[in-house]
Amino acid sequence: MALIELSHRITAGMITYPGIPGPELGVHLSREQSRDLYAPGTEFFIGTITLAANTGTYLDSPYHRYAEGPDLTGVPLEKIADLGGLVVAAQGLDAVDVSHLKDLDVAGKAVLIHTGWDVRFGTDAYFSGHPYLTGGAAAWLVGEGAALVGIDSLNIDSTPPAGSRPAHSALLAAGIPIVEHLTNLGALPASGFRFHAAPPMIAGMGTFPVRAYAVI
Repeated sequence: MALIELSHRITAGMITYPGIPGPELGVHLSREQSRDLYAPGTEFFIGTITLAANTGTYLDSPYHRYAEGPDLTGVPLEKIADLGGLVVAAQGLDAVDVSHLKDLDVAGKAVLIHTGWDVRFGTDAYFSGHPYLTGGAAAWLVGEGAALVGIDSLNIDSTPPAGSRPAHSALLAAGIPIVEHLTNLGALPASGFRFHAAPPMIAGMGTFPVRAYAVI
């Protein structure tokens, strides 16, 4: 068995998406302060973090797009953990369309789109011209019964300022979670692995960072 890391590290000040502030890390209880509270030789650290929910590698629940959709507490575990996975080879493509998916058996699977764009993460080049999933491809994935869809680029949709976001709209309307800003998909086989991307159960939140990984 091998465990494959598929998440970006979250660090203070990092920018995941233009216009969304980076996380701020702080200290609630320092090790030095804790020494006054515990027996000699015993100390603890309690940190704080302030971050936008769309930071690092994160999962979108239906509530992210639809007010009446399930939030993070309403997404079943079977939609986000221990899923059979497959990788769509999409390196060099500007957009992933139905033609790139039609030969795949995606029913009940985590469909992970490997564009290779993640190598730009942490640079300005990551923020523009990124590959994406077309609305037609998203509708096809809904019709074929995909369980989850992930991508290793800035957004699963094309991102003009006033875009309609058809991939988000179709997938989340069907209750299919989305994981964006994946990384290291090149370390996975085309299929035959299990995928996990479970966020905390936070009521009233539509998105949150995940520790995405695969088990081979």
